[in-house]
Amino acid sequence: MKISPEQVARIAKLARLEPDEAKLTLFAGQFESILNYMDTLNELDTTGLEPLYSPVTHATVLRDDVAVKTARRDDVLSNAPESDGQFFVVPRIV
Repeated sequence: MKISPEQVARIAKLARLEPDEAKLTLFAGQFESILNYMDTLNELDTTGLEPLYSPVTHATVLRDDVAVKTARRDDVLSNAPESDGQFFVVPRIV
């Protein structure tokens, strides 16, 4: 698929970018390479293949989304420059 610098300029305008002429030509070539590669992938016969969701099998490293107290209030407030015993005290801004 041929991508012209003018087409890239329209895309750049939509993205509120202002690349110079050299960049427009460069990006047009890059877009064209990407689209040609996509065309190559589209030509592959994938009939009968199971969809691949992940190339590796591993357990998630994320923990369960469960609320757990990990620190005591006194320990956290002990690091504050000033507190009222329950909350941090910060200077009034407005």
